[in-house]
Amino acid sequence: LLPGAAYFLAMHYQPARLLIDANLPIAIASDFNPGTCPCLNMNMILNISCTQLKMTPNEAIIAQTINGAAAMELQNELGSIAKGKKANLLLTKPVPSVEYLPYALGSNWIERVFI
Repeated sequence: LLPGAAYFLAMHYQPARLLIDANLPIAIASDFNPGTCPCLNMNMILNISCTQLKMTPNEAIIAQTINGAAAMELQNELGSIAKGKKANLLLTKPVPSVEYLPYALGSNWIERVFI
């Protein structure tokens, strides 16, 4: 799903809640593209996923990580922290919980990125 494209193009948002409730996996991406979504900020995409697509923070983070990797057939290399996988990690500033992350729009809660 591309919630950023729906936001920037003022289109209807994708039916994430319906898909999740039907037990279908969802991947979330930014669709970084000057014509449809000129946004590389995955914090904003996380916010839109939770506020407009009605996803929980955990669902949206899973959709951006392991499900995103699976959509590109890279789930054996990326998308989760596991032995043998590439360790692309981000370290946040202190936050009260994972549920805080999508609602800190405009705040940069990322302390460091490790690739």
